[in-house]
Amino acid sequence: MSASLLILIPLLPLAGFLINGIGFTHVPKGLAGIIGSLAAIGSFVLSVLTFNAFLAGGSEPSVIPLFDWISVGTLNIPFSFQIDQLSLLMLMIITGVGSLIHIYSFGYMHHDGGFGKFFAYLNLFLFFMLLLVLGSNYVIMFIGWEGVGLCSYLLIGFWNKNTNYNNAARKAFIMNRVGDLGFLLGIFTIIATFGSVEYLDVFRQATGFKVGDPVTVTITLFLFVGAMGKSAQIPLYTWLPDAMAGPTPVSALIHAATMVTAGIYMVIRSNVLYSLAPSTLEIVGIIGGATAIFAASIGLLQNDIKKVLAYSTVSQLGYMFMGLGAMAYSASMFHVITHAFFKALLFLGAGSVIHAMSDEQDIRYMGGLRKKLPITFLTFLIATIAISGIPPFAGFFSKDEILAHVFEHNKILWVIGVIGSLMTSFYMFRLLFLTFFGTFRGTHEQEHHLHESPASMTIPLILLAVLSAAGGLIGVPEALHGTHQLATFMSPLYDAARQVNPAAFAGTSLSHSEEYMLMAVSVGVALISAIAAYVMYVSKASVPAPDTTEKSGLQKLIYNKYYVDELYDTVFVKPVKMLSNILYSAGEFVIDLFVYAAVKLVNLLSGLLKKTQTGSVGDYVFAMVLGIVALLFWKLLL
Repeated sequence: MSASLLILIPLLPLAGFLINGIGFTHVPKGLAGIIGSLAAIGSFVLSVLTFNAFLAGGSEPSVIPLFDWISVGTLNIPFSFQIDQLSLLMLMIITGVGSLIHIYSFGYMHHDGGFGKFFAYLNLFLFFMLLLVLGSNYVIMFIGWEGVGLCSYLLIGFWNKNTNYNNAARKAFIMNRVGDLGFLLGIFTIIATFGSVEYLDVFRQATGFKVGDPVTVTITLFLFVGAMGKSAQIPLYTWLPDAMAGPTPVSALIHAATMVTAGIYMVIRSNVLYSLAPSTLEIVGIIGGATAIFAASIGLLQNDIKKVLAYSTVSQLGYMFMGLGAMAYSASMFHVITHAFFKALLFLGAGSVIHAMSDEQDIRYMGGLRKKLPITFLTFLIATIAISGIPPFAGFFSKDEILAHVFEHNKILWVIGVIGSLMTSFYMFRLLFLTFFGTFRGTHEQEHHLHESPASMTIPLILLAVLSAAGGLIGVPEALHGTHQLATFMSPLYDAARQVNPAAFAGTSLSHSEEYMLMAVSVGVALISAIAAYVMYVSKASVPAPDTTEKSGLQKLIYNKYYVDELYDTVFVKPVKMLSNILYSAGEFVIDLFVYAAVKLVNLLSGLLKKTQTGSVGDYVFAMVLGIVALLFWKLLL
């Protein structure tokens, strides 16, 4: 793949942004959608060609220099792209899923007044996300990292006439900046330590460090703070559920399939550094496990269809970090891929339901939709089975592999993972049953307008359903007589890490019988939860109580999301606001004091000087003589 064709992968979405962004008030709706979608599809086609060219050329990473960029002393930072197994996998996810979401947006956003602007923002997001994964160094990654944060802000607050949506966008932007500071400190420490930010240079030098070296621990901790912000881990997770304020395609693209996985991408990209820092990996695994079970428990009692999926995303990201903590880098990437399929499908399916329900998002006012929305129901069912980890769908293979590695690494974290899996299956089937089964609980007007979504929305659902069902075949384990093509493909990425920590890459020591046992436990808890949800919400036809119903104890605590937002508001937001008000008042007083003092002084001096202007020539001559005498006297003294 030539450099000229490779650079077109991010430039096509950038061109789509410029065309639609500059002329979104003049470009017709249909044309704006076509331009935006063709830009994404064109990038996908070029990504496929790049993937095939790489397979034909071998497994060695290829750095494509574009131009010299920053040169300060001995530090040289070129603007260049790196093509290897990891960047290619991310390219396929971003452009493939992104193209389907662009097509879906044709139907979903058709009646929106900001149609052209929406496609412009989607294209801009794709550009920055592609820059993030294609860059050959941490600085280019950081440009894409900040760019997707900007696009997230723009898209969450897309309907900016709603103050709550603007607040959600601001919250996401500010909370991500907290994490980004850690990422920036990590980059500075990398520069100070290695004198370079190029991946290949840094990782080659890192092989000379000892395992547990304080420098690598510091770097990896700083980088992980950035990952916690972008990938919504405790304590920087609360922005993602609020980000559901954006249009549903935004939730599918940014907050399910691509942007929130940037933190996982960064850790896998830095696998050499993390393999040198076992203590950091322990922290990564613990925070991942805590996030997985914490977010899953909140999802049990949510009634907004998108909020359930939002907390599910936070929980699934926790599973990926659990895998990273166990150094199961390929397994975590496997779950990134399958999660992109079924979570994008779930969000787009939710969007189809919301579209049919005239923007209603509360599952308590749905029910019985499977007959009115058969395609949406079937695809949503497939995605629900996939995320619940029930074979043979995609989520089973990726989640089971993570749990197997975690079991070998830390039994307590494995138990947490199994409990989280039980909760996941319950709240997802609860969502499915309350939405599509039973009798319709909405208004007569809503029931009258129920209809299946147009082809532009259902075709992406069908394609994602196929991927959610069959996507796990790229990682079938040996215990099930598979070859795990994904792990084989990604293996060269860890050559340097094997040099510094060979014991961690010795492979699993689990026997086939132990793997079968772990699979049985994982699938068993998922099926038990699904059956429990069926009994509760289909057989007994239970419906969650209205918000006005008084809740108590643990139920109240979970329903109110453990009051984490309220805690942050009390501990951080209110003190900062109070301090800013004090500083504003004090600053205004001090500034006014100086300004008024200056004014008074000028008035006083001007009043005194004014008296010297008498209009008498004699007075002026006398003053001149005095001045000359004073100068002569001063000269004599010197």
